[in-house]
Amino acid sequence: MTTEPTTTARDYIDGHRQDLLDDLDSWLRIPGISAQPDHHDDVRRSAEWFVDAARRTGFPTAHILDDGPWLPAVYAEWRSDDADAPTVLVYGHHDVQPVDPLELWHTDPFDPTLDGDVLRARGASDDKGQLLFHLLGVQAHLAATGRTSPAVHLKLLIEGEEESGSPHFQELLDAHRDLLACDVVVVTDTGIVAPDVPSTVTGMRGMVAATVTLHGPDLDLHSGVFGGAVPNPATAVARLVAALHDDDGSVQVPGFYDDVVELTDDERALFGKVPHDDGEFLKVAQSRAVHGEKGFSTLERIGARPTAEVNGIGGGYQGAGHKTIIPSDAFVKISFRLVANQDPQKIVQGVDRFVSEHTPEGIVADVAWEGAGVQACLVPLGTPAYTALTEAIGAAFDGAEVLPTREGGSGPEAALQQATGVPLVFLGFMLPDDQIHAPNEKVSVPLLYKGAEAAARLWSGFAEVGATALRTGA
Repeated sequence: MTTEPTTTARDYIDGHRQDLLDDLDSWLRIPGISAQPDHHDDVRRSAEWFVDAARRTGFPTAHILDDGPWLPAVYAEWRSDDADAPTVLVYGHHDVQPVDPLELWHTDPFDPTLDGDVLRARGASDDKGQLLFHLLGVQAHLAATGRTSPAVHLKLLIEGEEESGSPHFQELLDAHRDLLACDVVVVTDTGIVAPDVPSTVTGMRGMVAATVTLHGPDLDLHSGVFGGAVPNPATAVARLVAALHDDDGSVQVPGFYDDVVELTDDERALFGKVPHDDGEFLKVAQSRAVHGEKGFSTLERIGARPTAEVNGIGGGYQGAGHKTIIPSDAFVKISFRLVANQDPQKIVQGVDRFVSEHTPEGIVADVAWEGAGVQACLVPLGTPAYTALTEAIGAAFDGAEVLPTREGGSGPEAALQQATGVPLVFLGFMLPDDQIHAPNEKVSVPLLYKGAEAAARLWSGFAEVGATALRTGA
């Protein structure tokens, strides 16, 4: 049903800014830290809070999904009065990161503090603020179109353990595949490059990670008696790590680059338009030099190229002074960020071979992988879904060009894309300096309002494109 529009989307949002802030203040006070079992009851309270908020917004269907090993997730649905409208699935997460080290916070992480246009609290940016702009956005969409239901069949899937690595997400998808049927997925757990530079993520990297343990003698040995006569696992692990990259920063794992989808000239040109300053980047990183694969810019390295990183290394005596031993064991923790078309299991096989080839005689290597890994996902430029998305974001920024970027991190988006079998796009407004996993997490409140406007416009844009074009990408 449609009536005369009562306002524009932006005017509606401007008139209801306080509603978003009030809801965000209430929700952020719930410490739903999924990684800490002591807070699992809070994760449930967080899910219950969002169910109530979705119902207050107008979603006829909103309930908790907790019929499996996963922490409480939320499903909500609001069907359009137009039977042939496209179906859109919005993904996000309501759980939050731990707050440690607490002493580095300037304010209580679960007592939201508004300072001008900045709101600080754990979860303000990642991901509660972004989810709430969707609730305001659908209300603005209705007001601006005069509709009593959205122009699309709108579904929300809000996960409860993304900040713990989504360990049961595939099981959640398998158990509720019937609920997830859609024509396009919108992920709201990413950001833009700067407050005045609208952008959208067009890819997220996959990942595999492992702990490699090298075992030498069955006990620590006196280095004066046995040194130079038996293999030392600490030396072996150092050599293994040193062999991981060549002098140009390229990863030396067999077959590592075989399936990498290279950036096209057009994509590299668009990357070149994204404002970036290595000096400012280093300030945020609190580092002193950029580094990486030769022949690629910093943005390309962290978004469009695969990497290998040493996350931790150790072995032998770690205390004060000397303990002159040949240690029995040494270890290294390594992770590999993957790009589109790289198969995590093929990388696993290559790393296993690499470790075997670099393990000296007399050392026993064990490679313990952390699960099956996460695949990368890629959003093709120029599809109907991508075009509608960039038009909606651009309109929220008064017609500015929307640039494509790629997210260096990894998440469950590829699993969601595989489960639904439809195109996926990203609508997110985090900023690079929002300190999303660090003390003093913050969110730009004006960007939440822009997110609400972009969402309000997007549902009309998707409806104009139609279900078939969205689904097929043609």
